[in-house]
Amino acid sequence: MARPKVYLIHLTDDERSRLNKAIKNKTTCKTVLKRCQILRDLDESKGCKLTHAQIAHTYAVCPATVSNIIRDYVNKGIDSIIRYNISPNSAAALRKADGRAEAKLIQIACGPAPDGHSRWTLKLLEEKSRVELETPISRETIRRVLKKMNSGPTEMTTGVFRQRKTRNL
Repeated sequence: MARPKVYLIHLTDDERSRLNKAIKNKTTCKTVLKRCQILRDLDESKGCKLTHAQIAHTYAVCPATVSNIIRDYVNKGIDSIIRYNISPNSAAALRKADGRAEAKLIQIACGPAPDGHSRWTLKLLEEKSRVELETPISRETIRRVLKKMNSGPTEMTTGVFRQRKTRNL
């Protein structure tokens, strides 16, 4: 036998309109979009017929996520659902190089090598980035950025890949 619902969700017209506005907004991230849709489906005043497990299956989340959304709404309000708070311990928050810094690093690496050197090394890029960028970036971060972009400091090409010769069968 299932346990009775602990929290009953009754959204006001203002809250429902804010949820719909967040859902229709094209800049809303996927996480907030799913949270808003789940909360909208849990609304008792609309006549919620689905169980938490059915809602979790519909939106491809675990049932604990549905419970967490309900708990956040009851304890913190509608703003906790609409606003996405990223954890300071997440991988995205721990990134040292943002998009602007990555672009600058790639621009430096694709440019001509310094005098006296035939190509860029990670150590040279680290020294140059200290001068050019506001925040110092480690060699490992530079290596990850260049690996992600499929370009390296030792590439002799300008970023254009040579065509491979294929045999005609």
